[in-house]
This record gives sequence, structure tokens and C-alpha cells, in this order.
Amino acid sequence: MLAGPALGAMTGTSSAGPIGASEREGRVERLRSLMRAAGIDALLIEPGASLIYFTGIEWHRSERLTAAVIALRGPIGVLTPFFEEPSVRQTLAVPATVRTWQEDENPHALVAGLLREAGATGTVAIEETVRRFVVDGLASALPAAKLVSGAAVVRGCRMIKSPAEIALLRRATDVTIAAYARTAAQIREGMTPGQIAALMKAETERLGGTQEFALVLLGEASAYPHGSNQPQRVREGEIVLMDCGCTVEGYQSDVSRTFVWGKPGDLQRKVYGQAREGQRIAYATARVGAPAGSVDDAVRRAYEGFGYGPGYALPGLSHRTGHGIGLDGHEPVNLVHGETTRLAPGMCFSNEPGIYLPGKFGVRIEDCFVVTANGPLPFSQGPDELVSLPG
Repeated sequence: MLAGPALGAMTGTSSAGPIGASEREGRVERLRSLMRAAGIDALLIEPGASLIYFTGIEWHRSERLTAAVIALRGPIGVLTPFFEEPSVRQTLAVPATVRTWQEDENPHALVAGLLREAGATGTVAIEETVRRFVVDGLASALPAAKLVSGAAVVRGCRMIKSPAEIALLRRATDVTIAAYARTAAQIREGMTPGQIAALMKAETERLGGTQEFALVLLGEASAYPHGSNQPQRVREGEIVLMDCGCTVEGYQSDVSRTFVWGKPGDLQRKVYGQAREGQRIAYATARVGAPAGSVDDAVRRAYEGFGYGPGYALPGLSHRTGHGIGLDGHEPVNLVHGETTRLAPGMCFSNEPGIYLPGKFGVRIEDCFVVTANGPLPFSQGPDELVSLPG
């Protein structure tokens, strides 16, 4: 069986547990502090990662509105359809006033009522993923209110991860790394992407994670970052690229590994070494105070020196160097050219500067990390050399 370290060492810890009530209440207070500074009276949130982050409520979006209102003072207000209330309450983790609406009522008018009760009808921030019909409905029900983007105040909370969040991100990565080792040992010549993905899912769930995605790219398909619809099978001398992630207590992993079935060729080894160097350059640049875009720029300069590009042109690196990660697999901000947000301790990102040669193959090594005062701390570390399968 292929040992775990051959696929990249785990640097995390298994001592991770659910987010506690006190931490969630602290998030709400942090949000309110940012709202006061920005002159915002209340924030409107729909189901999704931000609702989980602040309230614990795990729910889905539909044409029937469920939403939360967080004002500067008083309990959080939650509105949901009458028949959904018992289910919504099951995951509610903070003190809140829950109001319900019937099928013949206007939920937007009831949201406006919650805002009036809280004395928060001046400037209302809208979480950035809230759907347009919700915004339009609130504007109609509360025409005097000033509706503004809530992106800055929400990001000001969610972008900086707490020790408890970082422990969960590490734990999710540990699960994915261990699942890679178990899956790689079972790959056989002739297998399809679907068969390999099914193995990865099964191993992830045996290890206690919830599989979120398992992208498997074989041969030439690896040259296209998100794959190809062409039939693919594991073949001698060809690349096996896997990009997989799971969740633990809602927090996500995102790890990519590139193997070759059989004996690697000289060009495959060379490109793998260049992609590994790209990762090292990203880590060297991702320091507190550096603009997020400077990490991408540093990698791209090195790749142009290798003869790739220029910029995002192929062959080379056609996507950003990394993205934020947390409750969402992709969170603001990105390690991408032009991003001016400065890195701060507690921010977490992927590091995945792949190299893609259209018509041939691609290489992607992806590991996530947290920014610290002493430099980036990876949750896992990819292997320095191209791993040959079978092990």
C-alpha cells in the first residue's frame, strides 16, 4: 500500500471539534462592531455559509424565503415558513427571535417588520450572496431604507479564521490526505475517472469526512484544469491528476495530487518540478502585509522565466494561484493578479499554481495554508517528486 507521506505529509491535528456557542456569539459581536464603524444598522442574510457562520442554521435556499436579520442590538431575528420552523430550529445555535410566515403572506414585509422592531430601518446591509428577488422585495417593503453591500463587514469576520476554525480545516485536510493514500493503492490500469472518484468518496467517508468533490483527470484531460468530457482511462505513462475535498463540521479541504501510471517521462518530471517550485515561491511571498495579488504575480514571473505564458496564456498557468477557504471551498479573497487586499494572520488559502500543456498533460499540486506572523503554515505538503503508480 502506498504510504501517506509519499502523497504529502499531513501537518494538521485530529484535536478539532464543533464551533462552540461562545465563539459564535463572539462572531456576532465582531460583526456589530464592524457595522457600527461602517454606519450600518442591520445585516440581512439568506441560508448558506454566512448564515451557518453567525447563527449555526443549516438550511437551503428555495423560492420560500428563510432569512436572518442581525441588528446592532437585541436578539437576532429569523424568518422562515411556518411549516419549516421545527427544522430550522434544529441547528439554531444562538439566541434568536424566530418568526414564521404563512403561504398567503408577504415574507418581505415581515422582514421589514423585524427591522422596524429593531430600530434598524436606516442603512441595511445585504450579504453578498443574497438573491435579487429578496433585495427587490425588501426595497419595496421598506422604501425609505438605504440598502448597501454587506461584503466588507461579513468578510471582515469570516476572512480571519479562529484557532477552532483552523483546527477543523486541518482535520479536513488530514482526512483527504489519508483518503488519497488509501485510494492510490487501489487504482488500476484501465480505471475510469468515475471509478477512482467513487473509491475516494468511500475512503473519505470511512475516515469521517463528508466528500464534497472528487475531480479525476486522466492523460490529456489533465491539461484542462476542470477536465474534459472525452472518455478517459488510466494508461501506461499517463498522468493521473486528482483534485479532492471534504468537510469536517462544515469546514473544507481542497487538495490536488498529480501522479503518473507507470514510469514518468522526462517532460512530466520537469513540469512537476516546476509546479513544485511555483508552490514554494507562493509560500515565500505570502507574508503578512503583502497584497494578495503579489503572490500570483511572483509565481507568474517565475513561470515566464521557465518559458510559459506570458500572464495567463498557455502553456502555463491559466488560473489564479489560490483562493480563500473555510466554510466555503472558495471564499474571498483570491491570490490573483490585481487583488490589493493585504494578507493578515488567520487568513487561509489554497496554493495551487498548476502548469498546463494543452494536447499533452497538466500538473497541479495543491495544499492549503494559514497566514501567520512567522509566515505561511501549510495544512499539508505535497511530495517533492512525481509519484509513480502503482506504489
